Amino acid sequence: MIVLRREIGDVLRDARQRQGRTLREVSSAARVSLGYLSEVERGQKEASSELLGSICEALDIPMSLVLREVSDRVAVAEGLLIPDTIPADFATAVLGRQIPDGSARREDLQPVG
Repeated sequence: MIVLRREIGDVLRDARQRQGRTLREVSSAARVSLGYLSEVERGQKEASSELLGSICEALDIPMSLVLREVSDRVAVAEGLLIPDTIPADFATAVLGRQIPDGSARREDLQPVG
């Protein structure tokens, strides 16, 4: 059975460890107790949206990226194929004009960050 809190915890722990940061550093920056953050990372506690936002901010990663990674992990656990690209016809319809390599782009969109 897929437990969402475990997947969220795994993604948060992976992000923290990739940054080489300790639980203490992140818990302090997120203004959450070290013990509670540890329980969230181990999938023992459900993180509210506010808490998840604070942890993501402390890790300097967008919440959407965390949720995307969680979604991908759940899809894999469900046995679904996760496309690594957007189909060209969909991208053209949603994003705008087609460019020579088959991808699409919108002129009015700017990179974030």
